[in-house]
Amino acid sequence: MAKGAGKVLAQNKKASHDYFIEETIEAGLVLTGTEIKSVRGARVQLKEAYISVMGGEAWVKNMHISPFDQGNRYNHDPLRERKLLLHKKQISELVGAVKRDGYTIVPLKMYIKDGYAKLLIGLAKGKKDYDKRHDMKKKEAKRDMERAFKDRQQ
Repeated sequence: MAKGAGKVLAQNKKASHDYFIEETIEAGLVLTGTEIKSVRGARVQLKEAYISVMGGEAWVKNMHISPFDQGNRYNHDPLRERKLLLHKKQISELVGAVKRDGYTIVPLKMYIKDGYAKLLIGLAKGKKDYDKRHDMKKKEAKRDMERAFKDRQQ
């Protein structure tokens, strides 16, 4: 199965608008019981989430997983830091790129694959305003071409 394949639960659409995504990595997540139940119900938000590396471990911060409705007192904190399951080599490559080349690590999408919650993370470089405008022009031109082609078909 390819990276990012599975039942998509949440997507960070703003990431592709704000960053050039150079490389993607699939990471597992350490979740509690009530968290995985909320995740399976697609009650996840990646909009403000980011990834940092501390002590040789990767952590996703500010990812919102809503509390489980039937969770009672065992419910989790919606914004707690969650550990990412990556190999040491992958973490060291990410750290090297962030320190050396000015990249950042952003979560792109969360999905269920073979019964496990996975997070697709991307090694990204920030876009400047003129890059964003250029992308919008390309997108608009493509849309206009598709419209013209559709009108011509009829």
